[in-house]
Amino acid sequence: MVGLAVDYARFVNARSQTIAATDAAVLAGARALQSNGGDQEDAERVAMTYYQQATLNRIHLLSDSIHFDAVDNGTAMEADGNAVISTPFMHLAFGLAGTQSSTLPLLRADGSDYSKAVLAVGGNGEQSLEVSLMLDITGSMAGQKLTDMKAAASDLVNIVVWQDQSKYTSKIAIVPFAYDVRPPSSILTNIRGIGSSTNTKQKISGTTYYLSDCVVERAGSEAYTDAAPGAGKYLMGHYVKKVNNKVNCDVPAAAELLPLTSDKSALLTKISNLSTAGSTAGHLGTAWAWYLLSPNWGSLWSSASRPAAYGTEKLKKIAVLMTDGEYNTQYTSQGIPDGSPSLTKCPNAANGVCSSAQAVSLCTGMKAKGIEVYTVGFQLDNQIAVDTLSKCATDANHFYNSSTGDALKAAFRDIALKISTLYLSQ
Repeated sequence: MVGLAVDYARFVNARSQTIAATDAAVLAGARALQSNGGDQEDAERVAMTYYQQATLNRIHLLSDSIHFDAVDNGTAMEADGNAVISTPFMHLAFGLAGTQSSTLPLLRADGSDYSKAVLAVGGNGEQSLEVSLMLDITGSMAGQKLTDMKAAASDLVNIVVWQDQSKYTSKIAIVPFAYDVRPPSSILTNIRGIGSSTNTKQKISGTTYYLSDCVVERAGSEAYTDAAPGAGKYLMGHYVKKVNNKVNCDVPAAAELLPLTSDKSALLTKISNLSTAGSTAGHLGTAWAWYLLSPNWGSLWSSASRPAAYGTEKLKKIAVLMTDGEYNTQYTSQGIPDGSPSLTKCPNAANGVCSSAQAVSLCTGMKAKGIEVYTVGFQLDNQIAVDTLSKCATDANHFYNSSTGDALKAAFRDIALKISTLYLSQ
């Protein structure tokens, strides 16, 4: 009886140490997935190293095959294998009857003891998420770059938007931008002002420009705030020349912005249907990435797409700003592109400031409201573009400068993992 008690105590002690070590190791590996850009092999090494350190003082085992694997498309870390301890006294007591071997496995064969750490987003992570995703669809993004961007953005949507939205929600808004931004037609009057519907054209230097269905920047004292649109705070409409007797803005109808939604199908369809055109008015995309997260603009949307109040408990607001180049287009007070070549001041622009500087001011305002800002560059072509995104990001760890399609996808995945929370599912 004394011998059986010794064996059992050794078994219970080794088992509890092993379970605690595997729990800690899978959490360490999953945290590595959040911080290393989704490098699964590195995360597996981190988990194994953590496990080995945690079991240094464990009772000696006959064998230990426990290992760690990144699973579920790189969004979870799982323990597998088993460890075996010797039971010499149990063998003496029961061996003659053939009912007991000289060893015992520490973990149950049904898998109930095996640890799994899951990177959970939104409802599955016991917090809600509101994410605005600004996507560059300018002409320079044509071809493989657009294909790469669609794959990266779709991957983020698939990770962030989970099935169960019953208690906590994970919602994403899509903001495609080029020369301008195309909002839903139902809100145009509310954001451009009542008078814009009658002022459908204007003549400047002998050229007639026509009011399109897209909008550009906001002039005045509220240019870099998220104040609700209203008198003195409306956005300018984009006035364009007629082409083939048609009035078209650059952003096509299929790239109309999509307010916050947890409808994964709608999000993926929106991304899939994007096409390219126009130049890079990045401050417009930045502004709308903020507006779609701002409770001040909530009255424009249905209840399902309405942003929650700033400071809501267990809610994160996150903006992801993606572009492939320098912001090079801003507007005059007539809603016409400003052609000033100055890189620091654009005296003809509505705000007297170039697009890049306007974007940074908007980012500063956004961050002051508690919005976490990630910026993703894709094959950036000059230092001004790099500086703009660096200044816009919450900090250096929130800025990605991707040179290839694979790197772009890794950046979006890393963002999705970083905004996830961890929990042990087993």
